Amino acid sequence: MIVEFEAELWQWDARPGESWIFVSLPEEPSEEIRELTAGTRRGFGAVKVRAQIGATIWRTSIFPGSDGPYVLPLKRAVRTAQRLEIGDRASVSVELI
Repeated sequence: MIVEFEAELWQWDARPGESWIFVSLPEEPSEEIRELTAGTRRGFGAVKVRAQIGATIWRTSIFPGSDGPYVLPLKRAVRTAQRLEIGDRASVSVELI
């Protein structure tokens, strides 16, 4: 399954001082992912993915967000390579692996 979407970068507020930056997947694909991965998810409900923003491709995991949709963490190297800051919008591709 491949999900392509645009989303705004946001910072997780639960740990002030740490720069955990995410984008949220859309609601409908998040529900499909839950159905497809039921029983096979890893710790914290993580699902392995191949993600892409611009020319940057990396392997990571998505996690179920507290308000519903899955969230994709964006490490500093990705944000730097794509010149992204909190509040920017990014075109994202996520493929379940």
